[in-house]
Amino acid sequence: MSARTGGPDTGRLGAWAELLRVSAVFTVVGDGLAGAASLGVRPGRATALAVGASLCLYEAGMALNDWADREEDAVDRPHRPIPSGRISPPAALAAAGGLTAAGLALAARAGRPSLAVGTALAATVWAYDLRLKHTPAGPVAMGAARSLD
Repeated sequence: MSARTGGPDTGRLGAWAELLRVSAVFTVVGDGLAGAASLGVRPGRATALAVGASLCLYEAGMALNDWADREEDAVDRPHRPIPSGRISPPAALAAAGGLTAAGLALAARAGRPSLAVGTALAATVWAYDLRLKHTPAGPVAMGAARSLD
């Protein structure tokens, strides 16, 4: 048991897995493959790069979401990685920025269309997490992010 959280001591790696919600990444891969199939594209290198970009941008959104919600989580979900002190707010924000950059780099390697969509997706993720989440535009932004993915 962790003295800080009262829960199992998952260590630093476990805290990052929790922050990034690693257990949900398989749905992101399925989205990319379904998108390729719907276009009649046979999965290849560009598809793999686009799926990698999508994974990075998804994970960036998870880190940024918890960074943006850190004060709310300190009250409502103190066991989460940031309010519990297992991950620092600057580290979570740096991870969001690094994962966004990595996602855009992979999208660029996949080709111009992927970069265009990846850029729009990254902008939507950041806008949602930092500004739109608790507004009437929040559901529209989340729908746009899902569609762009």
